[in-house]
Amino acid sequence: MRLPAFALAALVLAQPAAAQVGYPPEKSPFRDINKKWSLTALYGRLGGDGGKVGIGPHDGPTYGGRLEMVLGTPVAAALTVSHGSLVRDVVNVDSLGVHRTGPYDQSVLMVEGALQLNITGKKTWHRLAPFIGISAGWVHGSASSAVAKADSSGFEFGNKFYWSPSAGTRLFLTRRMFLRGDARYVSWKLSYPTVYARNPSQDPNIPIIVIPDGKLDEWDGAFEWRVGLGFSF
Repeated sequence: MRLPAFALAALVLAQPAAAQVGYPPEKSPFRDINKKWSLTALYGRLGGDGGKVGIGPHDGPTYGGRLEMVLGTPVAAALTVSHGSLVRDVVNVDSLGVHRTGPYDQSVLMVEGALQLNITGKKTWHRLAPFIGISAGWVHGSASSAVAKADSSGFEFGNKFYWSPSAGTRLFLTRRMFLRGDARYVSWKLSYPTVYARNPSQDPNIPIIVIPDGKLDEWDGAFEWRVGLGFSF
């Protein structure tokens, strides 16, 4: 079993080199990526609905910067810092019913580390360098003064861990300058205030409960697309 497995691995690893056979260097679809570092300015759009209650941060633009370093032929590591100008709803409950208002401004600061697998290694193919990646980080939510006044439930987004798988490509305009585009799914855990599982109704036949099943946490997620302009050095 070892010999077929070794042969298959050798065949896969040989594909980039074999693909260039028969091309003069100036006409090859492959070009080397010689620089180890890159810096990219990013702009994106995060979607989502704020979870089952709608009070999580969602739906707004994001922008930031990404510093990337190539670790080996196919793998790179990156640090990204970004800011999101998002929104959220406010949900309060009392003996008269559930009251929903919003959306209100909800900004977030996101700091993350990422590992990226460059599918074409340290080369571009027709100027393209596709990739897949995984990232994890810390996000801090800062509510506006309007939210603080409107929300009597005690909910605060606060500090959260999040993770995100992604896929995309770079398009090299020159040897050093490139456009970057990716799509990813961002996921963090929301914790709801206990008041959402209580029934303040004075009539037991008319329950007023925000979360009837009593589950006061959930993993909320949203798709985000990002574009950027980068420079290798």
